[in-house]
Amino acid sequence: MDQFNNDDLEYIVDDYDDFLEFEDDHIYEDNEPKRNSDYLDSDFEDDFEMTKPKTDTSALEAREGKDIQGIPWERLNYTRDKYRETRLKQYKNYENLSLSRDQLDKECLEVHKGNNFYDFQFNTRLVKSTIVHFQLRNLLWATSKHDVYLMQNYSVMHWSSLLRRGKEVLNVVKPIVPTLKRPGFLAQPLSRVQISTMAVKENLMLAGGFQGELICKNLNQPGVTFCSKIATDDNAITNAVDVYRNHNGSLRVITANNDAQVRIFDAESLSCLGCFKYDWSVNNTSVSPDGKLFAILGDNAECLLADANTGKVTGNLRGHLDYSFASAWHPDGRILATGNQDTTCRLWDIRNLSQSLAVVKGRMGAIRSLKFTSDGRFLAMAEPADFVHILDSQSGYVEGQEIDLFGEIAGIAFSPDTEALFVGIADRTYGSLLEFNRKRCNLYLDSI
Repeated sequence: MDQFNNDDLEYIVDDYDDFLEFEDDHIYEDNEPKRNSDYLDSDFEDDFEMTKPKTDTSALEAREGKDIQGIPWERLNYTRDKYRETRLKQYKNYENLSLSRDQLDKECLEVHKGNNFYDFQFNTRLVKSTIVHFQLRNLLWATSKHDVYLMQNYSVMHWSSLLRRGKEVLNVVKPIVPTLKRPGFLAQPLSRVQISTMAVKENLMLAGGFQGELICKNLNQPGVTFCSKIATDDNAITNAVDVYRNHNGSLRVITANNDAQVRIFDAESLSCLGCFKYDWSVNNTSVSPDGKLFAILGDNAECLLADANTGKVTGNLRGHLDYSFASAWHPDGRILATGNQDTTCRLWDIRNLSQSLAVVKGRMGAIRSLKFTSDGRFLAMAEPADFVHILDSQSGYVEGQEIDLFGEIAGIAFSPDTEALFVGIADRTYGSLLEFNRKRCNLYLDSI
């Protein structure tokens, strides 16, 4: 990925995406206090209800006509439709390679976008995502339909959709001292870590840093189990982290770094079990459901498949026209989705890598985040801003739902039971967490 000089945490909006900021003069009434992080863990049960009308949007309010993000279009000088039209014309998608895109549209599926697989449920501005690198958008994870983890400045926040309350889980501006210590161990104290990527699985919270850091915290234990700089190059950003089980069922941690290396750690001892070197910066890696294959994506138009034990390349995926930053495996292990700055997601059948199985195009930007539901029914793909697409795999990915919003997308996450979809929005005024619920057809209700 590109080198990116980031001396302090910022919302990555204006410099790269020509974002037209909303005016915030009308957001708060004169007699209404502005919210800040001190309110997030209040002991007063009525604190949320008192401020809810101004900060949040419910499904009922949305059905009655309120904008799901709480944007007061009636007070602005332009309509939502006009702003969308302007945005589509002015948005500049970031590209690294200037390969011709002339034939790309001909490859892409025609997706019917009028479906409604997930209904809007709730939007809160009590927690709001932040981004430290404009190309990395994996900063949101859901461990249940009620529990979401996201980055907010120097804090990892937990949001409970049941209590509708946020709580700080990890503060990375203060010195972090690892609790796991043993002779010769590479753990070291860290501070002011700018978290570039994260993952939360198996009661482990992993965070990768802008200076090559890796942080591992057990959610059931106090403190941080492990933290260290695993890569020390000048531009050694930790681009991706994940937790997986190998083919023997052992729990592993995997990292992808800008120093062109993929590293494997034992999840219990955090000892390094392997380090695999490639020819270009690795922006993303994901592990097949059986733990036998890695998908390796980075600063190259090609994507790779590699043996999870040896790191040896076993297959090449050719078709993308720019650098790739996202991948996801279908739960059956046969289909791999890859997201690219050429604005497409390609689907590959790993039994035949000669060409992609299908190509789906976004509306205006790169595909920077991909997630399958645990049952494999739906694939969500997020652009850098404004659009999240949900595709029905049973239709061959030609039936879809388009979620249209405004703001930079920090991450997307399905709950493990597939019942909820969360979208993190990074914006100075309308930064928030959006929640959608899976729509069910309960035919028996028609007879009542």
